[in-house]
Amino acid sequence: MDDPVVDSLAAARERDEEDPLAAFADRFDLPDALYMDGNSLGPVSTDAERTLDRVVEEWRERGIEGWTDGDPPWFGYAEHLGERLAPLVGARSDEVVVANSTTVNIHTLVGTFLDSEGYGLDSGSDGPDSGSDGPDAQDDPGAVLVNDLDFPTDHYAIAAQLRQRGLDPEEYLVAVESRNGRTIDAADVEAALERHDVGIVFMPSVLYRSGQLLDVERITEAAHAHGAYAGFDLAHSVGVVPHDLSEVGVDFAVWCHYKYLNAGPGAPAGLYVNREHFGTTPALAGWWGHDKATQFEMNHEFTPADTAGAWQVGTPPLLALAPLEGALDVVEAAGIDAIREKSLALTDALVDRVDALAEYTVGTPREHARRGGHVALEHEEAYRISQALKARGVVVDFRPPNVVRVCPSPLYTSFEDVWAVGDHLAAIVDDDEYERFDPRGGGVT
Repeated sequence: MDDPVVDSLAAARERDEEDPLAAFADRFDLPDALYMDGNSLGPVSTDAERTLDRVVEEWRERGIEGWTDGDPPWFGYAEHLGERLAPLVGARSDEVVVANSTTVNIHTLVGTFLDSEGYGLDSGSDGPDSGSDGPDAQDDPGAVLVNDLDFPTDHYAIAAQLRQRGLDPEEYLVAVESRNGRTIDAADVEAALERHDVGIVFMPSVLYRSGQLLDVERITEAAHAHGAYAGFDLAHSVGVVPHDLSEVGVDFAVWCHYKYLNAGPGAPAGLYVNREHFGTTPALAGWWGHDKATQFEMNHEFTPADTAGAWQVGTPPLLALAPLEGALDVVEAAGIDAIREKSLALTDALVDRVDALAEYTVGTPREHARRGGHVALEHEEAYRISQALKARGVVVDFRPPNVVRVCPSPLYTSFEDVWAVGDHLAAIVDDDEYERFDPRGGGVT
């Protein structure tokens, strides 16, 4: 049965009364505003604060002995958190670790898989369009396939890794073109694989501007059918969309924890590496990725851990890691499937509300299977509308050229909140309220 339509404030309040996740909002401290920006930074929870305080106390009481006597011991804390994250991405417990930043993880994982197929100055390549038999052919390393709607850091990191191997990103970084600047279809990826010799496919799970959810399984199958590795940036889906990385055979993935997982600004990132690739030497080797059993023998020869932990670079920042432990308590208590169900219901309600406002266009796919956790509202005055919303106490963000991103994050957003956002959006355009704001970003005119 379809969810009841939220077509009035009364209907929104009725949905909230029936919402099994409604009580989770009490575990968060929100700014004094309608907070619709959890796809960029989630708020603090009492749970995250509790585990941070606990690690601070362990530091105070135990000092260096916290590495062995913490609860859990700090020495394996990143792996412990990886085990807890694994079910959220559909991975085996040793395939996930918390480490580094998202950008560093792109560097080390893309670099690792570039190296694994003979990329380098001596490859003798004639270029990614030279017609070789795929990434296993040593005479052509193959391209890295991305898309033109990627978050910029993905391209920066991949281009840097290519340059370090003497490969021109103009040739070896190939971007799938989007449809109307909004969406990337799996068929577009498949067509690009037919046209180019590709060694690695690296795509987001959710496009950060439009909120489109890509078909991870189909893209992975297409990459493997063409002899390429499949990697994903899950930054805009972890914690709001369930994944099955191991089951579908994804080779590697990266993500952050400060969005839907609410682990705090700049929280250390996560990474996944399929067991098939354990034992591979990371492109960015560091001592914390060494085999734990012999790490403190201080050998100068690097022996990678036989887990995803091998891709850790440096000592984990415990005070930055700690809030993630409590944040995971919240997600586990709610359940990722229930979170996804409410996320879809909230974004359904938002889409329906905006459809009634002729001035706006919804740029996010309507099909559940193609939608992440946020909604892209398009308007030629999107920047000034976002400023007007901010002045009204509605926290959203703007993405050029014409998108207001609105995220009703399911752990702390109500259906009544969504209805209220619709009221604000309507008033801003009905009264031309946005015209008070400088289109060049100079504030109120």
